[in-house]
Amino acid sequence: MNYEVVHLEEKIIVGVSAATSNSDPEMGKIIGGLWEKLYQGGINAVIKNKVNEYAIGLYSDYTADGYCVTAGNEVSKAENPELTVKTIPAGKYAKFSVHGHMEKAVSDSWGEIWQTDLDRSFTGDFEEYRNADPENCDIDIYIALK
Repeated sequence: MNYEVVHLEEKIIVGVSAATSNSDPEMGKIIGGLWEKLYQGGINAVIKNKVNEYAIGLYSDYTADGYCVTAGNEVSKAENPELTVKTIPAGKYAKFSVHGHMEKAVSDSWGEIWQTDLDRSFTGDFEEYRNADPENCDIDIYIALK
C-alpha cells in the first residue's frame, strides 16, 4: 500500500473516548459506539472551536494490551471540559490516502497497514475523514513514525 511521509504540527482533538484492544471481541462495537455518540448522540454539535468539519478517529495511549480510541474533531482550543481532550504530537507520519465505503475502506486499509514494515512510534495514529459520504468517503490515515 502506497504512502507518503509527512510532518505534522501538533493537533488538539476533542471528543469521546474508550479503551479497547485488537483482541477485544467487543472492539468493533466499542469503536462504533463512540462514532454513534459523536453523531447521533449530539456530541459533534457541541464541540467548540473546530478547525474544520473533518472527523478524527484517534488511537493513542498504547499499552501492551490495548489503546485508547477517541472519535472527535480537531479544535484550535479545548473548551469542552465534559469531553475527552487528546493531543496528537507534532512529528513524522506515514500518510495513507484511501477512498471508498467508509467502514470497509478503513478496515481493509488497516489490515494492509499492519502488514507494512513501518518504524512506528505508537504516539498517536489517526484517521481523518475528509467528507461524510459513507459510500464514497475520502480518508487519510496517519501512522506516527520514529
